Amino acid sequence: MKNKIILAFLMFTGFAFAQSKNIDQKVEALLRQMTLEEKIGQLNQYTGDNAATGPITINPNKQTEIKQGLIGSMLNILGTKYTRQYQELAMQSRLKIPLLFGQDVIHGYKTTFPIPLAEAASWDLEAMELTARIAATEAAAAGIHWTFAPMVDISRDPRWGRVMEGAGEDTYLGSKIAYARVKGFQGNLGDVTSVMACVKHFAAYGAAVGGRDYNSVDMSNRMLWETYLPPFKAGLDAGAATFMNAFNDLNGIPATGNAYLQRDILKGKWNFKGFVVSDWGSIGEMVNHGYTKDNKEAALAAITAGSDMDMESNAYRYHLAQLVKEKKVPMALIDDAVKRILRKKFELGLFDDPFKFNNEEREQKALNNPEHRKVARAMAAKSIVLLKNEKGILPLSKSTKTIAFIGPLVKEYKQNMGFWSVELPELDYTKEIVSQWDGLQSKVGKNTQLLYAKGCDIEGDSKEGFAEAIAVANQADVVILSIGERRDQSGEAKSRSNLRLPGVQEELVKAIQATGKPVVVLINAGRPLIFNWTADQVPAILYTWWLGSEAGNAIADVLFGDYNPSAKLPMSFPREEGQIPIYYNHFNTGRPAPNETATNYVSAYIDLKNSPKFPFGYGLSYTTFNYSDLQLSKKVMKKNETITVSFTLTNTGKFDGEEVVQLYLKDQVGSVVRPVKELRDFQKVFLKAGASQKITFTIDKEKLAFYNAKLEWAPEPGAFEVQLGASSADIRLKDSFELVF
Repeated sequence: MKNKIILAFLMFTGFAFAQSKNIDQKVEALLRQMTLEEKIGQLNQYTGDNAATGPITINPNKQTEIKQGLIGSMLNILGTKYTRQYQELAMQSRLKIPLLFGQDVIHGYKTTFPIPLAEAASWDLEAMELTARIAATEAAAAGIHWTFAPMVDISRDPRWGRVMEGAGEDTYLGSKIAYARVKGFQGNLGDVTSVMACVKHFAAYGAAVGGRDYNSVDMSNRMLWETYLPPFKAGLDAGAATFMNAFNDLNGIPATGNAYLQRDILKGKWNFKGFVVSDWGSIGEMVNHGYTKDNKEAALAAITAGSDMDMESNAYRYHLAQLVKEKKVPMALIDDAVKRILRKKFELGLFDDPFKFNNEEREQKALNNPEHRKVARAMAAKSIVLLKNEKGILPLSKSTKTIAFIGPLVKEYKQNMGFWSVELPELDYTKEIVSQWDGLQSKVGKNTQLLYAKGCDIEGDSKEGFAEAIAVANQADVVILSIGERRDQSGEAKSRSNLRLPGVQEELVKAIQATGKPVVVLINAGRPLIFNWTADQVPAILYTWWLGSEAGNAIADVLFGDYNPSAKLPMSFPREEGQIPIYYNHFNTGRPAPNETATNYVSAYIDLKNSPKFPFGYGLSYTTFNYSDLQLSKKVMKKNETITVSFTLTNTGKFDGEEVVQLYLKDQVGSVVRPVKELRDFQKVFLKAGASQKITFTIDKEKLAFYNAKLEWAPEPGAFEVQLGASSADIRLKDSFELVF
């Protein structure tokens, strides 16, 4: 049997090698037939016309350019009907090179899943891979070949609006999620249920100064390599077909023109074989950076640095040919970029059948698959974080007689989609999205009366609705308040200096809390917000992010205990904006504060605690878990050995539930200073009430390694502390061992 498996493996790898070699030969043969203008055409990407309503007509100039083979890719063309129209134009070109169709499929296509930061809170890698797989299936069925996702930027600053698009502050968790999402999107590349992934934004965009979008980034190379690059490498290891460069400059060089990032690291050290696309207009924006004089110089800088495709700058379209003729750009650079793009078109099978993704019957079936909604509901429930539950208010009883559901987001539909959702113009979102009101209505029984009051708007100073809301609350046995941001207050170009609840919403919470009724608050947002009064005074709080198509049903499932919340925060929540950036794996400094009240000549604020309001990895359950009996297989570990860490996890509560067990390591002494702790593994474990399970982790040299001052990735001998717990601030068990060489 073993020999048969080996033979099958060899046959498969031999076939894959032959197929790869065959594609290389086809690419080279096609390249030899192409004029310089046709080659440059492959490096251009344009947006569709009337993208918001469906491009029924095509711009005559673009029609002409497509027919001439002067465009290689389009974005914002939604639906097989329209992608076919564009592809038919490409088939009229001399060499009939098919177009690539890209789209921002960030957290779903027709079926909208929770925003990526919310999904990250699930710590469920299989579930995240599955939602990406479904998003790819729907997008591919609609004629899309390529998604501009996942965003893998590490984000330590919640003022930055794009935190909603990523996986949070931690490099280890972010790397695992990057890998899972790339695998989910790409599946078996070339299959009609898969799309190319695009790992973005390369690199360090999440560290924009002041949390202001598009801003500069300044950091050491060690910080870059240790904290910000690993998720990109994980995406590459998962087989990502494409990368997207970033808007920011890094240490004075715009990422789009940064040869260190694109040539030295990505295509050099990492041997990336796919292609790099600019972000929207980022080649031309190097002029604004003051890095190039004009678009011609920008085109020269970008192609030299390794940017293969120009999204919407027109810099390559109008200047590359002249730069080649002036011998400023070697033909070899053009050929390399073109070959990378052509190879992906061959791998997708577009040369065999340019219309393989254009099947309206398959589109209708995929976009109306009820199984996708089931997954969306489950994923949304997994993403809800229970922040507080005093006196066991939650879960609510289904026999509760009267429930008041109050707040500006109770009856909203489209808000639940969050930012970066695909807005299909023909859809009625009152039918496609389950509002929170609808979800609660379908959950409660006939004997439960559900009351409603809006209370106030998301923004604005008006308190006119307070009196009605208070009156409704006074009639109820329990009050649920749904408050938060608008969906377009988190996302690209949505940086905020003030992270408080907008408008008078927290004043509404105070007014309802003053009624003396049991209160549950739902906070809907795309980032960590600051809501200190609510956090301190309200007995029960669920952070519901933006949960997508099944938001209402998922929230109802958690409120009434049909799903026991298990999510953990992927970002620290600050007490005040003055703490930002705030993250758990900081350095100790030479004068660490010994406690939260110490302020005299230590690294501390004199007017605020150092700790976050809610720490990384934090999240409650309706049940409780006990950690006990920690055991290390050895106390001394040699360089090429491993240590087994085991303990017993017990569900000590009355509900079945899941616990995200987190393993942190602390390197006590290093040749460069090390963080106070670092997440190095985790497991999500389901236990029935009263049950126990032995949990085991393995520590090897990779979990102990870091980048030293010479940027060498290696472990160093010395003492390490093992920490096991329910969050970065809730360590239940500790022990130590020594690494020796």
